[in-house]
Parts: sequence; structure tokens; C-alpha cells
Amino acid sequence: MRRFEGRQIVPARLEDVFEFFSKAENLQRITPPELRFEIVTPLPIDMHEGALIDYRIRLNGLPMNWRTEITLWEPPHRFIDTQLRGPYRVWIHEHRFRAVGGQTEVTDRVDYLAPGWLLEPLVDRLFVRRRVEAVFEHRARIIEEIFGRATTFRRVS
Repeated sequence: MRRFEGRQIVPARLEDVFEFFSKAENLQRITPPELRFEIVTPLPIDMHEGALIDYRIRLNGLPMNWRTEITLWEPPHRFIDTQLRGPYRVWIHEHRFRAVGGQTEVTDRVDYLAPGWLLEPLVDRLFVRRRVEAVFEHRARIIEEIFGRATTFRRVS
């Protein structure tokens, strides 16, 4: 299993930051445009444990369907979305939020496995890891534009 973890401090209240992330339509706003991310599930989505969300994306120009389930929902501190169908063999994304003074620490931890079975280490090293990092770096820049900058995004793992 591979792990990516990144963290940034957002100059906004915990409740406001969690509310932003709990609205599925904001995911499209913070995803890099080259992925042509589109939510297929009708909006607004009632976020709760067991909620299913369908998306369409393009990876290297190839259209892909992606379905995730909210497998943990603990507002305003964390939630987990788990891929049921999509481009990865495994994708488990934990979103954590922690109040730090009047600001919020946002942590994204993703445990994943790239496709490729025996070639997975090579596929991850050549293509997937860089793409995952780029997605979260883009996301952090957009979050700074929306909420302001407290600290820059940093990879933890």
C-alpha cells in the first residue's frame, strides 16, 4: 500500500473549513482542470456515512468513471471517502480537520495502490505518485485562494 499525506493551515474556523469540504460540489472547484472532473450524482449530495458519489474524470485523455463511498463521517473533525470503482486498485482518502487557535489544520491522507499488479511499483513511480502530488498541490493553492494563506501546503509522507 502506498501513502500520501499532506497538511496545510487555513486561516478560517474549523466549522467553516469543514463545511466547505463537506459539499461535494466544491471538489470540482479544487480539482485540476486537466482532469475534467465532473460529479455525476445529482447535487446537492447529502453527505453521511454510506453516501455514494459518482464522478467522471479524464486521466491522460482517457475517460474514467469513479465511485466513492463515504465510509466514515465525523463532523467537523474528519471523514473518509473510499473508492468502490475507479482508476486505482485501492483509494482511501481521509480528510482530517483540527482547530489550531482561530485557524484550521487540514490533513489529507491517502492510502492507495496504482494499477499494474506486478508492475505497480513502476507505474506508481513513473506516473501515479507525481499525479497524486500534483493534484494535492493544486488543491492547496485553490484553498489558499478561497480562505487565504496561513501556511503553505507540505507533504508529510
